[in-house]
Amino acid sequence: MSVRTKHRNRSGTPIYSQGFSARSMGSYTIPRTSSFVSMGALVRVVTTDQSLLEPLNLEIDPNVKVACTQEKEQIKTLNNRFVSHINKVRTLEQENKMLQTKWKLLNEDTDSNSNIESVLKSYIANLEKKLGDLKTANEYGEEKKGALHHQVDVYREKYEKEINKRTDGENDFVLMKRDVDIAYMSVASLHHNLSSLKIELKFLKDLHDEERRELQQKVANTNVVVEMDNSRNLNMGDIVSEVKTHYEGIAARGREEVESWYEAKLHQMATEARRNDTELQDNKKEVAELQQTIRRFEMKIHAVSSERSAIERRLAEAEEKGDKALVDARSSIKDLEQALPREKLRMAKQIRDYQDLMNDKMGLDVEISTYMNLLEQEEKKMQNPSYVYIKEGVAKAENFTAQTPLQSPRSAPLLIRIEESEDVIYS
Repeated sequence: MSVRTKHRNRSGTPIYSQGFSARSMGSYTIPRTSSFVSMGALVRVVTTDQSLLEPLNLEIDPNVKVACTQEKEQIKTLNNRFVSHINKVRTLEQENKMLQTKWKLLNEDTDSNSNIESVLKSYIANLEKKLGDLKTANEYGEEKKGALHHQVDVYREKYEKEINKRTDGENDFVLMKRDVDIAYMSVASLHHNLSSLKIELKFLKDLHDEERRELQQKVANTNVVVEMDNSRNLNMGDIVSEVKTHYEGIAARGREEVESWYEAKLHQMATEARRNDTELQDNKKEVAELQQTIRRFEMKIHAVSSERSAIERRLAEAEEKGDKALVDARSSIKDLEQALPREKLRMAKQIRDYQDLMNDKMGLDVEISTYMNLLEQEEKKMQNPSYVYIKEGVAKAENFTAQTPLQSPRSAPLLIRIEESEDVIYS
């Protein structure tokens, strides 16, 4: 501990030994100091000059005003310092509140950080559950995929069978079409032959009629001398009519036979054509049904393929999302594990800074209290000054703790006022 003492001389000019010391960061206990001073050590015999007994010059010393002005300036300076200390204390209190708030937030962060592990465990458990669900869905998808593959194989076999049936039907249709074409050509040829025969029959009829008419004309216009055996009765009219009837019967029978044969042939060919048309219509209906069945199976195969592609795509997306979520969770856990020591170090550093600031605040509080005590002591000593009355040969001292030798050229008795102040500096 160091003590600073301020003395005032006769002119009132203060003398400072040193200013305030730096703040102490250690213990702030103020050790007790004894204020009792032995009077034997303080009082001593003073030898004065006779000139001191001369009457004093009672004129006011001009240095007194200067000293008062200096004292006022010093008091203003001290007050300014005091105000600056007060502002500093307020600033430190605000910083203290801010640090307390930060400390509270850090404690809350610590409490919340303490739940990180449980939160991460629950998140990991949730991810594992989702992964299990995805695996189950994947297995179900694989089973469904196998069933769909089997169904696709069955549909493929049916499709191949239908394709074979369609091919056979098309081949039968081609053969039937060829037969129908042949039958149609035969019918056309028969129609052509029938028309040719009709034309030929008409020509033969016309020719026969013309020949008969010519014969009749020849017979009518020819005078024939016939030597006849009167023993015979030949009737030429009967013979001609008989021949005519015979030939007409032959022509009618031939015509009827040809017409009946052609009618039977036409009826047979029409029946075959109708049967072929019916078979052709049936084949066309069967081909149309087969085409509809093929289109239906193709649509089913396309739908199954689309569903399979969608399931595979969903499975791939689910696996990708699961892997991504797992990687994100692991990276988050790693980042949190890496950030936890840094946060602990930062919190410890903030705690140390807070402790340092609290120590600074306590030092400033002690210094302010010391300064206030010094001001109070200064005010008391200014209100109750100490006086020393000096006589020749003996000097008495009252209520002082330190003195300085005085010299004056005056011979009159001297009344000296001594003001004392002590500044205590803790180290």
